[in-house]
Amino acid sequence: MQEKDRENIALFRYGLIAPLLNGQVESKKDYLSEICSRVHQVPYYGPKEYAPKTVEEWLRLYKKEGFDVLKPKSRSDKGRSRSIPFELQETILMHRQEKRDLPVTMFYDLLIEKGVFRICDFSYATVYRFLKKNDLVGQGRRSEPERKRFAYDSVNTLWQVDVSHGPYLKVGNRKKPTFLLAFLDDCSRLVTAGRFSFTERTEDLMRVFEEALLRRGLPTMVYADNGKIFRSDQFHLACASLGISLIHTRPYDAPAKGKIERYFGVLKQRFFPLLRKKTIGGLDELNALYWEWVEEKYHRRVHSALEMTPLDKYLSQMSRVKMVEDPETLKFLFLRRTFRKVRHDGTISLHNALFEVPPVLIGQRIELRHDEKLDQVLIFSENKPIGEAKAVNLAENARVKREKPALSFTKLENLIEGDDS
Repeated sequence: MQEKDRENIALFRYGLIAPLLNGQVESKKDYLSEICSRVHQVPYYGPKEYAPKTVEEWLRLYKKEGFDVLKPKSRSDKGRSRSIPFELQETILMHRQEKRDLPVTMFYDLLIEKGVFRICDFSYATVYRFLKKNDLVGQGRRSEPERKRFAYDSVNTLWQVDVSHGPYLKVGNRKKPTFLLAFLDDCSRLVTAGRFSFTERTEDLMRVFEEALLRRGLPTMVYADNGKIFRSDQFHLACASLGISLIHTRPYDAPAKGKIERYFGVLKQRFFPLLRKKTIGGLDELNALYWEWVEEKYHRRVHSALEMTPLDKYLSQMSRVKMVEDPETLKFLFLRRTFRKVRHDGTISLHNALFEVPPVLIGQRIELRHDEKLDQVLIFSENKPIGEAKAVNLAENARVKREKPALSFTKLENLIEGDDS
């Protein structure tokens, strides 16, 4: 199992315990009973069911040790093959054709009951991957719940996030489109952060998210659509590490995020017309004008649904706002994560650039965290920075003096006697 698989499994487990962590359920017993009655599509493992005690144990461990403890432990027999022998494959396929309607979980138990193999021989995941490879895993449809209008009474309970098309800016001899990424507090309708950019990448999202956290504290939940940047591992890991539940709408269901959609409508009606009278020099100027409008106009205008201004609504509950205790932690949390195996010469390749790491890491698979421009590449172990990878300078390395290996006594004796062998 690769580190990526372990992270995806941890994110899945966090998704089950997040409502318990954030007080989203009225009855813990009823919630555990409901989720443990379903078959879950688990990353790497496939369909699985869990007992309430298992979910409660994840909750206890997360509270005690944090997100990383939700990752599965490495296999004790790592490196040994678990492939199913060819003769046994034929037997399993024959049984599967007879029991095609059975869920894989029940089919796996049936094979063990019939003595086809023992539970210690092959895990459920091994059998599931084998059946999936042969297109013998059923795909069931789930009925989606009816969407209802909602609103939270407390600030920072839920933030909605989305991206909207902005005005065109002239860059050189051509015009380029801009995109606005914004976070909106569901209770107060206050814009916790927003920024225009020329791209809509994960780096743009993480930059705005960091600004929102530093400005307005930590939300309990973040509500986003199924856009690529909102589904990115980087965003998922950041939310999970901060104890924030990341919730996604159903595909093609824009009305589910009605409040931020309405905010974008207000923006286009009241802010965009102001830009027609101005010659904007670049993104910095556009963002300065945007925040001036947000702080002076939008936040201080009475909202029809609130009967007060968004700023007043937010400030009225400041005692409930939990700020980020150590802003420095966000710097490491929002970096990209990449895994590489260190080559025998102590180097790794990252985005077509060569970096060198301490020789003690040669042959190991290491975690790297870095920004998009690779200005700094940090080496992490157990969620802590342990060093930095430096860009390789081939010319400088060519001038470095290497220590000559010590001559053995036999070799030295031969050289004295004139023997070149």
